[in-house]
Amino acid sequence: MRVPGADDDKYSRGVVGLRTGSPAYPGAAVLGVEAAWRAGAGFVRYIGEGRAADAVLARRPETVVGSHAVGARVGAWVIGSGTDAASRTVEEQRELRQILSGAEPVVVDAGALDLAADVAEESGARAPLLLTPHGREFARLQRRLGLDEESDRSLAAVAAAEAVGAVMLLKGARTIIAASDGRVIAVEAGTGWLSTAGTGDVLGGVLGALLAANPDADVAEVAAAGAWLHGQAARRAAGIVNGSEATGHPIVALDVAESLPGVIADLLV
Repeated sequence: MRVPGADDDKYSRGVVGLRTGSPAYPGAAVLGVEAAWRAGAGFVRYIGEGRAADAVLARRPETVVGSHAVGARVGAWVIGSGTDAASRTVEEQRELRQILSGAEPVVVDAGALDLAADVAEESGARAPLLLTPHGREFARLQRRLGLDEESDRSLAAVAAAEAVGAVMLLKGARTIIAASDGRVIAVEAGTGWLSTAGTGDVLGGVLGALLAANPDADVAEVAAAGAWLHGQAARRAAGIVNGSEATGHPIVALDVAESLPGVIADLLV
């Protein structure tokens, strides 16, 4: 994170593109877009239509909404949150594969994880990928990649990262970030109150914003920073002050997104 200077503009602060949400899960689009803005993005593009696009504009009217990803100027993509591979259209699949074969880093979540596994088996140019599965999604990804189950989460994450040639962020109370070169970073910054629907969509937006703002940074290190920032925002939202014995209180995903600026302000003091 850095304080924008006099020479910065909306593009230099990072342009995030999100192709997320669906008619069934429009809220995922809203949460990811909200988090990208709150994490400091200078420009956020949302690619989608219908209920999801309407919900995004109703919540964040400064977002630029379009119906096609091809040709969109972005520094990082977030795809898959709030989508289901089983209901993906041919056009959606084509666009997602184009994003995955581009040059900009891509945060791959939920309904797009299967495509990341498929792309891993193909030759040719491919974007830097950051996969963000939760436990059940990770188990499905392991089966798709033909990997044996491993009781040690770090070893399992490394094996999957090597198989895909990507950075793996395995969500959990102890989040594991594994790079394809075998490096592992563990992040324990959150709270049990974070285990609620939609917080993964918020994490995707945070990661997209950090990747777009730091184009030359190591993806694994950006992923760890994003996981830490997300966890700290959850603690702040739950009323847990670092160093205290407060147990906190229930939160919803939007609370986490709205707490991000305060955590960033503390970092920049």
